[in-house]
Amino acid sequence: MVLELNASDDRGIDVVREQIKTFASTRQIFSSAPEAGEKSMATYKLIILDEADAMTSTAQMALRRIMEKYTANTRFCIIANYTHKLSPALLSRCTRFRFSPLKEKDIRVLVDKVVEEETVNITLEATEALTKLSKGDMRRALNVLQACHASSTPLHIKGQPIPKESEIVRDKITTTTIYECIASPEPSDITLIVDTLLKTSDIASCLSLINTLKANKGLALADIIASIADELTKLETPAQTMITWMDGLAEVEYRLSGGGNEVVQTGAVVGVVRQGVELMG
Repeated sequence: MVLELNASDDRGIDVVREQIKTFASTRQIFSSAPEAGEKSMATYKLIILDEADAMTSTAQMALRRIMEKYTANTRFCIIANYTHKLSPALLSRCTRFRFSPLKEKDIRVLVDKVVEEETVNITLEATEALTKLSKGDMRRALNVLQACHASSTPLHIKGQPIPKESEIVRDKITTTTIYECIASPEPSDITLIVDTLLKTSDIASCLSLINTLKANKGLALADIIASIADELTKLETPAQTMITWMDGLAEVEYRLSGGGNEVVQTGAVVGVVRQGVELMG
């Protein structure tokens, strides 16, 4: 028997004391017949808590006691995105398994399978962009693909007959569609920004370019900073210059996460890159 609770369920102290405790405290009357010389496969119950890091500290402490008391007939699978949000007492009673992000080639195989089975009208370049931007997160890849597929479907006009699925003509999903859905800057835009920052000493024109792209395409400065950093790491520059760039951009990103003003931090990005250029002479 399996009890699964995810982030959409109420998992406060009452649920732990009542639902989880009731499920864990009872033993199974029947179990599947084991093979000769083997134990029954249904000896234990299983409780799966997805995104357990969202549980309150009080609920986690109550869960700790239940895990200790009913370990003879129940096993607990605790899934979390951030282990530091779980109590040390809870972690000490578990065996940890850390799963790395999926490789791009594995995500590509799964995305291609979905595209084929759902007849998604998408270009090869867009599929590659989707695979890259997912950053190892299959859920994100599927969510973006679904959103793009929905946006490419024409709206149904009220009063007209609903067409069959085979009769719907959808727009082709391109690389631009993917980047607009994620609200991430396109590589061509980042290349333009980096080239301007490296070759133009006029601070005003650099600021104008970045602000124009932000306004026209609805981009966030944090996403632009991450893309600029990736582009700069591809350049062959002295170590001191690269350190200046990465350290400066990291500082700007930190200030943004703390609520820093985007206008001020945009100027800081320009200043950091230009400072590295001046070090190269």
